[in-house]
Amino acid sequence: MAPVPIVVAPGVAFFPGYLDRAAQEALREATRAVLAEAPLYRARMPKTGRPLSVRMSNCGVLGWMSDEAGYRYQPTHPETGRPWPPIPEALLAAWADLAPGAPPPEACLINVYDADARMGLHQDKDEQDRSAPVVSLSLGDPALFRIGGLTRAGPTRSFRIESGAALTFGGPARLAFHGVDRIFPGGSTLLAGGGRINFTLRRVTPA
Repeated sequence: MAPVPIVVAPGVAFFPGYLDRAAQEALREATRAVLAEAPLYRARMPKTGRPLSVRMSNCGVLGWMSDEAGYRYQPTHPETGRPWPPIPEALLAAWADLAPGAPPPEACLINVYDADARMGLHQDKDEQDRSAPVVSLSLGDPALFRIGGLTRAGPTRSFRIESGAALTFGGPARLAFHGVDRIFPGGSTLLAGGGRINFTLRRVTPA
């Protein structure tokens, strides 16, 4: 049974401390195994080819991609050509806990932030099936997370996400604009060298 969340807005649930230190360390090690099979790469913006400030990878049957050809999901790593590795059991368990009744996730985007990385306001809208919520978990240095409404120019609210926190958004907030304004270096000892890892689990196709 999922813990009682902080309701940030209708459809947005925040779970500080969702993963304890031992669970964070276990997920960190599972992530190392995933990234050994599916190395981090630098995605690029559509049309311009400008690189994103975060490095990324994926696990699951599908992985989210961004390059000059646009945004999409595909079953293989863009550089190695190999299928994405399976989603670690700890992340599948979190999905079952935080998105009860939803069909299993098909994609888990792994974003790795260094001290200077950011993520501008955007929507998660490349999925065919948007009935399931987006489930997000964070490891490492804290981040200032921003979430708004269904228009980029609408009002937003920001809050700090610490290592081990979980966040879900679905229902009326499934297409809410959201982003990361900054990273707080040195706020966690979990990752050697600092930085933040964010996992975003999504259902992509109809069940």
